Amino acid sequence: MLDYTPIPQEQIRQFDEKGYLIVRNVLDKKTISRLVVASDHLIDSDLETNRQSNPTGLYDGFRNTITLNDAYIPLIRHPKILPLVVHLLGSNLQLMTSHLIYKYPNPLDTPETHRAPGWHRDYLQAMMALGHHSIPRIELKCAFYFTDLSQPKSGNTMVVPGSNLLTKPLEIPKGQADPAGAIEPLLNPGDCLLFENRTWHAGAVNHSDHTRKGIMIGYGYRWVMPMDFRRQSEEFIEKLSPLERFLVAEPYDDVKGFQPDGGANPLANWCKEHNIPIARHFGPGNTMTNIY
Repeated sequence: MLDYTPIPQEQIRQFDEKGYLIVRNVLDKKTISRLVVASDHLIDSDLETNRQSNPTGLYDGFRNTITLNDAYIPLIRHPKILPLVVHLLGSNLQLMTSHLIYKYPNPLDTPETHRAPGWHRDYLQAMMALGHHSIPRIELKCAFYFTDLSQPKSGNTMVVPGSNLLTKPLEIPKGQADPAGAIEPLLNPGDCLLFENRTWHAGAVNHSDHTRKGIMIGYGYRWVMPMDFRRQSEEFIEKLSPLERFLVAEPYDDVKGFQPDGGANPLANWCKEHNIPIARHFGPGNTMTNIY
């Protein structure tokens, strides 16, 4: 299953209030090297399955990446990140996306204010259905970076702290590229940036001399439609542990019939074992309520 390490309440508070969190040194050098080799191989290939690239040649990547090379599978249950995700979303989880992204250096004459993609919230389907006023936290992404983003304008993912609590569209002052308060987190290889679906974010210009390489592992509730897949292939599922199968939305037991609580859940069992809330949701005044 998962080892238990207490999660600092300060991390949970920051994510609730600011909508993002940086966890340092999540991936060691050996793991980064293995992931870079696997990623370079995919990017250099002619594979079109799940490929998502940009006609400008400045962006390339793949969706449902965990199915394309076994090196990515351990990321969906990373021992430092998955427990934190459970604390932030609750236990009724599934994988929503695994998105490999290579962001190449922009031409030198590209303005520093260039944003690709521009400022947005994630999971557009829910935004279209519910609108800014009603959208809840239903998904979060864990962006694992393989390359050095410790200097500004390296193609980093920018965020607006606190924008996860906005109930109206983000305002960008006339003549400005960014909303007030926008920041560009500076990250080292192996760091992980977590942000939720309501957090406004954008891609900074890449004026460095290297490609930004990383993968975004996204989680959401099991009653929300995944972005990358409807059902994974049997060949892929056979490679997975019971917990990993659960995370890609496979049933965890053979019980038939109506199960109003969603059925057996290994993450809920883990929560109960360690006295961790199995669910979290907002109460009055945007305060979080824990459900045990």
